[in-house]
Formats: sequence, structure tokens, C-alpha cells
Amino acid sequence: MIQKITLIGAGNLATCLGKSLKKNGFDILQVYSHTEESAKTLAEKLNTKYTYNTKDIDLSADLIIISIKDDAIGEMIDKIKHKNLKIVHTSGSVSMQILKTHSYCYGVFYPIMTLSKNRDIDFSDIPICLEANSDDFLSELKEMAERISSQVFEIHSKERKILHMAAVFANNFVNHFYDISENILKENGLSFDLLKPLIKETASKIMELSPHDAQTGPARRFDKSIINRHLKLLENNPKREKIYRFVTDSIISSYKENK
Repeated sequence: MIQKITLIGAGNLATCLGKSLKKNGFDILQVYSHTEESAKTLAEKLNTKYTYNTKDIDLSADLIIISIKDDAIGEMIDKIKHKNLKIVHTSGSVSMQILKTHSYCYGVFYPIMTLSKNRDIDFSDIPICLEANSDDFLSELKEMAERISSQVFEIHSKERKILHMAAVFANNFVNHFYDISENILKENGLSFDLLKPLIKETASKIMELSPHDAQTGPARRFDKSIINRHLKLLENNPKREKIYRFVTDSIISSYKENK
């Protein structure tokens, strides 16, 4: 049974996951981060020890969780000179095989959610995707995950990479469009608050309809006159105009067969 955990990382995911694990009765033995400030900040929230020296990482835990930037995972595990560890990373796009030569029990513990360290979030409904190199270790991770979430799934590396890419479209790209919208409104003396009810309804609607069926707007209606008016408004901003044209063409192509 996994109970004692060493957390490597102090970013958004590590912070939110660490707080959820602590809340649900797990013992966080230590937090590591490459900077003292971030390690100390999270350790204080979790009421535990911290280090910013890889040589002092506490390897006595039942599980080591690596929750850092994807391109730093390989370098980090190379610094952990111990093979008798149970270890996972939390990446959506990195294969679990990166841990293979460094541990006899290795896997992935991947929550599908946008997380910010300064926002408290309830993990109970967050899907957690698991992968492990053995059935026994998978069972341990599943038992651990089910203590913090009601949605736990076994997802292999290839499937997880596809899921992560889809999540980028659904979350990161959409949020970037919110940012563009907010800037357009600010530049014209309008408040982004005017769009928040629309954003809320758009998100709520796809809980009942498929995104394809929920699509509305001038591109969905093939309303060229409105599209051209919008492009005219964007003519002084080539980047935004390019995005508008590209996304509009994509929507039109998705529905033109039913025109």
C-alpha cells in the first residue's frame, strides 16, 4: 500500500496534487524543487520538509512522484541513483519507458485537468490516467488514485499522448482564444465580463450535446457577409486575421457536406 510520498516538483500540478494527497491522508515526506523558494513554499502548504539539492531527496518513500516539465524528466531521473524505487511521472506526453532503467516499479499518474497553484481544486471528479510496468504496481496506483478521485482509468502511453494532444485543443487553444477576445475588448474600451455568460453556456452545452451539434456562429451558418465584416475589422492585425480565416475555414469544411 502506498502511503508515504516524496514529491519532486513544486509547480501547478505538483502543488494541486500534493494538496489533494495530503487532504486524503497521504504522508508527504518531502518536496523537492530546483529553487529553494518554490520548494519551501509548497512544503509549508503541505507541512513537510523540503530540499533543493538532488543529493538530499528522500528516497525512503513508498512512491516518488516526478511532477516537473516534460523535458526535465530525463535529467532528473539520471540524478536519482537508486534502482529499488517505485516511481511515476505525471506527464501527459512522455512515455513511461523513460523510467525503465531507473526503477523496478515505474509508471504514470496523469490527472486530466488544467491546474493553477493558487486555485484550490477538488480532485474527486478529475479523471486520473494510470499506467504501470506490472499488474501489481498498477493495482497499487489504482488504490492510491481512488482515494482522491472517483474517475480512474488505465491508459497506455500511446493513448495518453493522443489524449494530451486533444486536451491542448480543448483547453490551451481555447484559453488562448479567450485571451485574444479579452485583448480585442480592452483595446475598444469593453469588458471581458460581457463574454463570461456566453463562455459559461458554451461549456455547459457540450455536457448535453456533442461539440459538432453545439456549433453556432457565422462560419457554421456559412454567413459570408458577417465573416467579411469581421475580417474588415481585423485587417490592421494580420495575426488575428490569419487565425480568424483559418478557424473559419476549418469550421466551414466540417459542415459543408450538410450545406
